[in-house]
Amino acid sequence: MKKIVITGVAGFLGSHLAKELLAKKNKVIGLDNFSTGKKHNLISFLSNPDFTFIEIDVSMEKVIGLEDLKDIDEIYHLASPASPTFYQKSPFDTIAVNTIGTKNMLDIAKRDNAKLVYLSTSEVYGDPEIHPQHEDYKGCVNTWGPRACYDEGKRLGEVFCYLYYHLFNLKIKVARIFNTYSAGLRNDDGRVISNFVTQALKGENITVYGDGTQTRSFCYVDDTIEALMLMMENDNANGEIINIGNSEEISVLNLANLIQKLTNSSSLITFHPLPKDDPKQRCPNTNKAKQILGWEPKINLKEGLLKTIKAYRIKLGFEC
Repeated sequence: MKKIVITGVAGFLGSHLAKELLAKKNKVIGLDNFSTGKKHNLISFLSNPDFTFIEIDVSMEKVIGLEDLKDIDEIYHLASPASPTFYQKSPFDTIAVNTIGTKNMLDIAKRDNAKLVYLSTSEVYGDPEIHPQHEDYKGCVNTWGPRACYDEGKRLGEVFCYLYYHLFNLKIKVARIFNTYSAGLRNDDGRVISNFVTQALKGENITVYGDGTQTRSFCYVDDTIEALMLMMENDNANGEIINIGNSEEISVLNLANLIQKLTNSSSLITFHPLPKDDPKQRCPNTNKAKQILGWEPKINLKEGLLKTIKAYRIKLGFEC
């Protein structure tokens, strides 16, 4: 039985990952301060004897000395606000968890010779000038804007991972996550699929920012979780940055139209000013994930949206 730490366990990805790792008979220690994570995400496994929860901010130095975090085998460092709605409300905390928090987790990995997967983001590519984005692309990020706390915090987290890998020969892997979604995504977090599905089901205007020609690529959560676990298991991923996402690209306007159709909604699509530094194109080159991990997404967008819509209907009280 492996002893595995998940930071940000009460979040969207963290809670899904915990369920999978517990199902595989691992001992899981979950850390979260509930800055954006929700306690109800833990309900299904909180009573599992192989699960231990610690409420703590991982950017605090005392996290390193916690008794439950001794003799760790693996660390998934997921803790961080991920939605612009949340990270722009807490910019300094966002920077801290991705820098100081990352260093704290790396220090535990160094002490216990544990493997570590750091969740970075496609946001490190900024508003990209090449398309699709591959891992060697340096990005086009504005350091003087409202998204910089997240983009640059994640980039510096990657630097810490680089240093600990090269200086201490640790088994560290960096996953650059592209847009991930599912029924478990909070419907109040401001991300595009949660926004559109909620608005369509409620009969509210579907709010498209800009003219809707900007593109995104969406990966269903089950596929993302599978990729993260494969990264942890595969030593060929040590010292590598790997894009994790779906290369099935769609414009935001076409996404709005698709959700409108799948929900049979009478909502109108309305257009609003594009937020500052919002990327015009976002699509991963996933060749590296295919070559190193043998991974590619299995769930297409329509299938994933239907699963999400069904669950949101229940969540919003439209179905019992």
